[in-house]
Amino acid sequence: MPLPDLPNPVDSAERMFALAKATPTATFLMSTLLGFNAIQTASTALIPFAPNSFRRINRWAANTWWGICVDAAHQLNNAELVSTGDDIPLRENAIVVINHQNMPDITWLMDFARQKGRLGDMKWLVKDIIKYVPGVGWGMLFIDCVFIKRDWATDRETIRKTFAKLRDNDVPVWFISFSEGTRITPEKLAQSQDYARKHGHYVPRHTLVPRSKGFVATMEGLRDHVDAVYDCTLGYVDGVPTMWQYIKGYCPKAHLHVRRYPIDTLPKDEAGLTDWLHARFQEKDELLERYYATGAFEDTAG
Repeated sequence: MPLPDLPNPVDSAERMFALAKATPTATFLMSTLLGFNAIQTASTALIPFAPNSFRRINRWAANTWWGICVDAAHQLNNAELVSTGDDIPLRENAIVVINHQNMPDITWLMDFARQKGRLGDMKWLVKDIIKYVPGVGWGMLFIDCVFIKRDWATDRETIRKTFAKLRDNDVPVWFISFSEGTRITPEKLAQSQDYARKHGHYVPRHTLVPRSKGFVATMEGLRDHVDAVYDCTLGYVDGVPTMWQYIKGYCPKAHLHVRRYPIDTLPKDEAGLTDWLHARFQEKDELLERYYATGAFEDTAG
């Protein structure tokens, strides 16, 4: 079963201290984010005659603001990401496949991305409505995240155009694939298990059956631009936190197990890629089973 929601501390004094620390932090982060949005908006004037400068400014904006978020977690909450698995090279273009439990998944992945010199280069598929949201939505719009409407006929062309732009301009990238398509909950897990039984798939206990269309389209669009696929499995300690709990410091530690697959080792056809993705999620499920039993991922590298 999915890890339960993270409980709040019982002690009221601890809760009050966390709130007093988190409120000004969140206020500062949101106000500075809107300031970065203003810089990003102004940078659009460069698009007609200096598109590379436009991209560099927006990469700097993402790298700087996300870096402030990571620093705040380390300095205020003693955040610690325990990484196991394969050694990941610095500044490598990659597709990152990861399980999805809640919004803090992204913040922990940002921690890892900064360690590998790719923080400002993170991009992912986002619901189309998000691009209209000031702050985070506007910021992602300027860094070439892919906004989708859940209409595959439309979304496939959007994905193709965005990936072509990344390739043609040699844009550094970590493209994040939350292949489950949604955050896991007990209800969604039950539906996914039922689907798996009906279609002869592995029946998961801690992940959802992955949706392959987005991953296949990502591989088709970025295969010639990336060096590897990183298969990441994220585990929490005492429960799955909300973003507000993460900001308040209730989740100071997480574990990330990473396997690196060189791009030329992956299948090239849709059926092969679908099978490959399903196999990785079966491995994730088995990894999480051991993790919940022992408190650590088994290092299967080598």
